[in-house]
Amino acid sequence: MSHPELANRFVEDGERAQWHDRSLWYVRAKRDRAAHAIPEWERLRELAAAIKANVRANLADYLERFEAEARKHGAVVHWAEDAAAHNQIVWEILRSRSVTRVVKSKSMLTEECGLNPFLEQRGLEVVDTDLGERIVQLRDEPPSHIVLPAIHLRKEEVGELFERELGTEPGLSDPARLTEAAREHLREKFLAAQAGITGVNFAVAETGGIVVCTNEGNADLGTALPPLHIACMGIEKIVPRAADLAVFTRLLARSATGQPITAYTSHMHGPRAGGELHIVIVDNGRTGMMARESYRQSLGCIRCGACLNTCPVYRRSGGYSYEAVIPGPIGSTLGPGRDPARHASLPYACTLCGSCADVCPVKIDLDRQLFHWRSDLVTSGLSSPRKRRASRLASLIMRHPRLYRAVAKLARVVAARAPGATSAVLSGWTVSRDLPEIPQRSFREQLEDLGDE
Repeated sequence: MSHPELANRFVEDGERAQWHDRSLWYVRAKRDRAAHAIPEWERLRELAAAIKANVRANLADYLERFEAEARKHGAVVHWAEDAAAHNQIVWEILRSRSVTRVVKSKSMLTEECGLNPFLEQRGLEVVDTDLGERIVQLRDEPPSHIVLPAIHLRKEEVGELFERELGTEPGLSDPARLTEAAREHLREKFLAAQAGITGVNFAVAETGGIVVCTNEGNADLGTALPPLHIACMGIEKIVPRAADLAVFTRLLARSATGQPITAYTSHMHGPRAGGELHIVIVDNGRTGMMARESYRQSLGCIRCGACLNTCPVYRRSGGYSYEAVIPGPIGSTLGPGRDPARHASLPYACTLCGSCADVCPVKIDLDRQLFHWRSDLVTSGLSSPRKRRASRLASLIMRHPRLYRAVAKLARVVAARAPGATSAVLSGWTVSRDLPEIPQRSFREQLEDLGDE
């Protein structure tokens, strides 16, 4: 289904839609306060953008150096061309060690690759240990936000879920007690796990180390208790030097949730004593995006979610309206890059207000990219026929001044004498908006009168 159709479903529950909007704007306001507290904030953004540009220009060299350094620390490095290869590598590692119980920390890459259902179909128990991720997993839903996976749910709904799945007392909705119930449930999973799977926030070429950022410590437990750790990362997660990490760690949490830093910023260099560390480096369309000059900047994304929290469309339409692993402005760029036909409606889920680019910690020009996508979708014939016909008609009218003036005059007459007809023509637009009052005389006519005076 298209984004407008799915968004209409979300806004049917007006109370939820308003609550979702307010909750995300609250997070955006926290981000602003955190950013304004640092005088050098804009300088940090410029540095982050420059570092990411350097990585894109020298990606192959940095990846090779990272692999060499990681191997020196005892890690095993694997390369995956696409999602299928990634999933097969992870499965072979687990199968060869007779693993049946896996704990997993939040990883948008593994969501992108569909790792959970792939492993579950082969008989493995895979438990997401981030609280929000565990909530949506128990509901058999994907995350609706890349940082706040269950932001679309009320605490009462979580209470009903935990009563049904975890046996908590009926009517429980206190967040602290729900969190405690989840902690007790997950503690058993951690202790029984035979392997832990994590994502990677940053991978340092200079040292061969990986960095995982969480607020719950679940990634630390998932990698410290089981003997086997599998870290899955996109090729774009590389940063050149350890010194560069300071730029990104100062930006990440402030942009995501308004915190000075994540509660846990864990640096891992090789496996724990007596254990194994496998790092799976994944392309899955990223080099194709790199080859497209208009869109390669999007590979600088550090998955903070700031663009989602500020986007007036995402806040009011919900994450599931995008039907993409990553929703919001960044997802509306990445989605068409991977499957233009399936995600052709997403670049239009944007007002082009530019707020996403304003808050992006690595200064990705998301609004410009979404504008470019609209043009590319028209050129490739993937925009809707109605939209293409309307665009051709508008182009014809605007290229001929006399025709433009005649049509504008006719529109003013129709709007004055039969306002319902105008609303009918624009029904897709006016269904949720009021048509502005149309003046009886055009700006040109009013300007000519001023000239006569």
